[in-house]
Amino acid sequence: MKNWGARPRAASLPSACQISGSAPIYPIILTGFLGSLAAGLATVLGAIPLFGAGRPSARLEKGFLGFAAGVMLAASFFSLIIPGLEQGEAAGFSRTASAAIVIAAMLTGGAFVGLINRLVPALDGIGLPPNKGVSAATHRRICLFVAAITLHNFPEGLAVGVSFGTGDFGAGYATALGIGLQNIPEGLTVAAALMTIGYARGHSIVAALGSGLVEPVGGFIGVATVAAVAGLLPLALGFAAGAMIYVVSSEIIPHAHRDDEHGIATIGLMIGLAAMMFLDISLG
Repeated sequence: MKNWGARPRAASLPSACQISGSAPIYPIILTGFLGSLAAGLATVLGAIPLFGAGRPSARLEKGFLGFAAGVMLAASFFSLIIPGLEQGEAAGFSRTASAAIVIAAMLTGGAFVGLINRLVPALDGIGLPPNKGVSAATHRRICLFVAAITLHNFPEGLAVGVSFGTGDFGAGYATALGIGLQNIPEGLTVAAALMTIGYARGHSIVAALGSGLVEPVGGFIGVATVAAVAGLLPLALGFAAGAMIYVVSSEIIPHAHRDDEHGIATIGLMIGLAAMMFLDISLG
């Protein structure tokens, strides 16, 4: 990922010999799974302060969400799309063909998450009525938001797993660290949102943790697929990037900018983008 302008050597793509010999498949899969698990567990770190404090201000929440959006956008490009292009060329494709492959996979990833987003019902539609004193509309909106956060953690975990699947643990660690950092404010947001509709602090924090545990599922699938079939790497990187970009565009940015008169969400996005770019370049 360091020499983005240069054509990578074919040796940079893991081969079947490397997978079965000098770079055994199982340590790669285990490391990818543990990396995505650690990133997912970071959600509970954000929720822990709620044990001794109330819901954060609306302005602070918007800053947190903007930061999350910036981190996810940077991770999509610096940890997924650019390496996907490099690995396509390393596999022998022309630059144009590599771009076409990654773009097609990216669009497919976005379409897939969009379809899943439409099919997953709101929590209040599957036997979870609103708490006393909470309107059905408010309950539904909060439940949909929590469901969306939980849903998007799958492609985040996939992104971590795919990054480790390259065999470049530096890139994997950078992606896991970046996504773990942005999971902290997400965990806070999930727990705080549930508290506003009457859920106890403990239940809200457990729910925040549960939303993050979707990530190791995606991480295992991503790293196992890529480590076993190295030629799928450009497709997997593009797919994960498309899924993440879709969630940022359709869920996080609109919610963060709603009624944001002071531009706090935009400031948070820029800080998150810069922080993730620094992490990716310095650790990758």
